[in-house]
Amino acid sequence: MFHVKLHGDDAMARGADEKLAARRIKLPRRVVEKPLRQVGKRLLMALFVLLLTVLVVWLDRGGYHDNANDQVDLLDCFYYATVTLSTTGYGDIVPYSDSARLINILVITPLRVLFLIILVGTTLEVLTERTREEWRLSRWRKNLREHTVVVGFGTKGRSALQTLLATGIQKEQIVIVDPSAKVIDTANAEGFTGVVGDATRSDVLLRAEIQKARQIVIATQRDDTAVLVTLTARQLNRGAKIVAAVREEENAPLLKQSGADAVITSASAAGRLLGLSVLSPSAGTVMEDLIHQGSGLDLIERPVRKAEVGRGVRETEDLVVSVLRGHRLLAYDDPHASPLQLTDRLITIVRAVPPPTHQVMLGPTD
Repeated sequence: MFHVKLHGDDAMARGADEKLAARRIKLPRRVVEKPLRQVGKRLLMALFVLLLTVLVVWLDRGGYHDNANDQVDLLDCFYYATVTLSTTGYGDIVPYSDSARLINILVITPLRVLFLIILVGTTLEVLTERTREEWRLSRWRKNLREHTVVVGFGTKGRSALQTLLATGIQKEQIVIVDPSAKVIDTANAEGFTGVVGDATRSDVLLRAEIQKARQIVIATQRDDTAVLVTLTARQLNRGAKIVAAVREEENAPLLKQSGADAVITSASAAGRLLGLSVLSPSAGTVMEDLIHQGSGLDLIERPVRKAEVGRGVRETEDLVVSVLRGHRLLAYDDPHASPLQLTDRLITIVRAVPPPTHQVMLGPTD
């Protein structure tokens, strides 16, 4: 039986009320207006049209005839405006003078059409928005492949995303999974597509199109959650590269047995960096620089160039620290690392070059 050491509360399990929320995909939008505000605006517009109609009828009340008492008061004006704009038309109050009929043709009828447009337009806009959202979602599913899925949008998840973006990965190629709708709203505001739901469930990961993903980053706050997510993700995608973070070092082997290709122990890594900074602040600064992609020095993995085949490790242009040959990771001073082979991959330290910026904005009309 496996035993997972737990530590702290889990962001993946927070908000018990959010577990009842519908698990859904939320695409980023450029402008988002609250539905209640939209309805409120339309109601105010409809009320304005109604009051304007009442005013027009009241000013020309002498040209109207009431079959009940032959007089048209303010209540009758409201009554006539209401039944007229709603196209009910009981016929008990009618315009009989030429001026009243002319005003009905030129003013009341356009106001009636405007009133109906406002009311019907609200329903049409809702239906149009749903259709547009379904179309965007269908197009997103069709075009999404070889993307990156990030489970957890906390401190670790955000830091991982910053590194990925610094290497040139575009935001539209990243999908975030988190159980909190508020967290996904924040991710949408930053331009990421999000899936609301518990990542330990296969149906939630399938919404993120994880079966087509190239790499998966698991940045949950609890180690047991990370294990379950890793097991589920590996079952759905056998070929994706899975990188997971754990708090306790003793849980790292369990993550690897669950299918993770690499496991980062966050607490131990931070502790080692602290210790290194105490012993040698300059060395700690260099390590901090290497960790932050896109500035200063970067630690990258690249294939061997054709011109480098057959050469020694020290004969390359870059500063090589390790050679990946098959499943073996050879140090730069390992006698077996040289000469370099065409199938090798090099772990090198290079000067960071900021990637070209690409602005991709998904608006409501996309």
